Amino acid sequence: MNEVYKPPYQLTDEMLEIVYKIITNLGKINNINDLDKMPKLRKINRIISIHSSLAIENNSLSLDEVANVLDGKVVLGNNDDIKAAINAKKAYSELDNINPFNMDDLFKVHKIMMDGLVKEAGKIRKGYVGVVNEKGEVIHLAPPSELVYKELTDLFNWIKNSKAHILIKSSIFHYEFEFIHPFSDGNGRMGRLWQTALLSSWLPIFKWIPIESIIYDNQNEYYEALRSSDNEALANNFIMFMLNAIDKAIEKLIKDTSNHINSINNQVTKLLKVMDNEPLSANELMNRLNLKSRVGLKRNYIDPALDLGLIEMEIKDKPTSKNQKYKKKTINR
Repeated sequence: MNEVYKPPYQLTDEMLEIVYKIITNLGKINNINDLDKMPKLRKINRIISIHSSLAIENNSLSLDEVANVLDGKVVLGNNDDIKAAINAKKAYSELDNINPFNMDDLFKVHKIMMDGLVKEAGKIRKGYVGVVNEKGEVIHLAPPSELVYKELTDLFNWIKNSKAHILIKSSIFHYEFEFIHPFSDGNGRMGRLWQTALLSSWLPIFKWIPIESIIYDNQNEYYEALRSSDNEALANNFIMFMLNAIDKAIEKLIKDTSNHINSINNQVTKLLKVMDNEPLSANELMNRLNLKSRVGLKRNYIDPALDLGLIEMEIKDKPTSKNQKYKKKTINR
């Protein structure tokens, strides 16, 4: 009879305390507003996630350059770095389609992430590999390639069946995945993405929380948590690092969401002030607001006001009509 796999960690009061704090803060986000109504903030956070995860791997593209690459614009830079950004966008887009408890999906996403960058994209490595910190120092030598498939299978079986809270379980997966290092390259970005995938299976809002940016800002601590957990044969240090990173990322999102809502409220207030009781076209509204961009008017003023139910379209059955006009919505008392 095969021995049941158990990851090396011990649940502590400190872990439970920060898990409770994270859950409390997640409630604050839900009370602020629905992030689904903030496409601009979601887009920015996805760009930050991708840039941060790639930068940890020494990708040379700046945040603005990654944003331009993801928008399909021409960027002058290292071809592999540009390809890595394009691949990462496709890989993160798979968060809506994958089952993070399915090992086959891991191979599928790795193939997307590393397509054109390594020959073995989507396949288990051959030979030995290690984890290298930002100084180029080897801080972990991974298990031999012939053990990888079994160790990865055991890990996936564990996350499917474990009763541990997903915040802790996803952090353990991240640590064990980096310990196994199943691929010839791309293990770091896949480990970070897969923790996000696991958390998103619990709460979809995690698709838009750039935890990777906190890791990027604290790379030395990230690698030290990996190294010390290896040395102690216990994942606790890494679990605590990741729980703290998640907590900081959520606190930042709360602040960013509040700022975003305040900005929207200010713009909607300006829109309502220039509107009389008669219907107005987009051009008329642009003139009254002294705006030059029709796209900006729609994105920053009209769409938020429509979502809040403060204005309405005159031609409701043809939203994109060239004759479309907008008017303040009558509120029945």
